[in-house]
Amino acid sequence: MRDARAQQKKTKKRASCLEIAAFYDTIVYIYKLITETRKKAMSHQPFKRHTIYKKDKWNMLNVEVQGTKIVLTEISDQWGEECHTFIGRPAMLHWASERFAKDKFDGTEEEWQAIMDAFKNV
Repeated sequence: MRDARAQQKKTKKRASCLEIAAFYDTIVYIYKLITETRKKAMSHQPFKRHTIYKKDKWNMLNVEVQGTKIVLTEISDQWGEECHTFIGRPAMLHWASERFAKDKFDGTEEEWQAIMDAFKNV
């Protein structure tokens, strides 16, 4: 009688260990699915953002491509925030060539070239 009861206890312990292992495997599987879904959601951002230049927290120029529309945000410590919306890339490049005219630019030749290259990469 004792052997039969001892055998039943061992069987129950083995079954509960197997149930716990199966439960753990299920949790790990669900966790992997959730993290993969989050990674996919994070990689699919609706707008592509480019930083043209950033001197500090208050002097920067960012460009967001929103489908066919381009939104340029210029933040300066003198004028605050200005937004410009362009229908296409040629209009933005025309604005950039007027805004950062080579003869009126207050930086070095390399800085001007870096800014214009960043605009061309948008």
